[in-house]
Amino acid sequence: MPELPEVETIAADLRPQLVGRTITRCELSFPTIVRHPEPEEFIDAVVDHRIESVGRRGKYILIGLGNSLLLVVHLGMTGQLRIVDEVTPLEKHTHAVFFLDDGRQLRYRDPRRFGRLLLGTEQALLSSKKMPRLGPEPIDPDFAADELYRRLRKRKTSLKALLLDQTAIAGVGNIYADESLHRARLRPDRVAGSLSKKSAQRLHESLRESLQTAIVNRGSSVDTYRDAWGEMGGQQEKLLVYGRAGEPCFTCGRPLSAIRIAGRTTVFCRRCQR
Repeated sequence: MPELPEVETIAADLRPQLVGRTITRCELSFPTIVRHPEPEEFIDAVVDHRIESVGRRGKYILIGLGNSLLLVVHLGMTGQLRIVDEVTPLEKHTHAVFFLDDGRQLRYRDPRRFGRLLLGTEQALLSSKKMPRLGPEPIDPDFAADELYRRLRKRKTSLKALLLDQTAIAGVGNIYADESLHRARLRPDRVAGSLSKKSAQRLHESLRESLQTAIVNRGSSVDTYRDAWGEMGGQQEKLLVYGRAGEPCFTCGRPLSAIRIAGRTTVFCRRCQR
């Protein structure tokens, strides 16, 4: 599933291409990919709007259409959002096409159909629970180590489960939870509330480092992720533990272990992480 660095990369790619453009038409080949409002209402409401902004919140891409209206895209497991010329052949599993006033198209493709499109104001989407109330952004300069410690100290769940909880911290998924915990030298199954301030500081720094490095490298293409131009990211070549169960730890050489936490395969080093 695309996580914060991948979604940030796509949003940054789309921003200069979309801002100022007007959506002239919308076609849905798989209408139920629209979760709010009804697909027919969605099509009517999105047309003739000028795109004013492209941003990100957690794993959501937010396309501002004016009057506080947002076109929200969640990529799910395999979603891809690309801007292409109108002559580009339509790929299989393309479920939505937004026609732009310059002749290009914004296409949403999703083979497994776990993604979703939403349209509405932020408050309306939150109130109707179509979008969750997300935790702080881990790369936000205002998100301090003390705030992370405060969120950890009363939690009895594991560190890995907490990092995956979007209401606790927004945008982190399986890849960067494993990578951040390894960099911080913390076991993923350790109880979150057991961390000292010093350990929380270390996790805070490792989260930022893992996410910001991945953004620089345009995300991790460990599965189907591609950027807005259809290109692979480069961070998968630099992952320290994710997807490497049984391989040697780059630090100590011991084979990396794998366990299940919160329903997700979790890879870590039993020697380096405490």
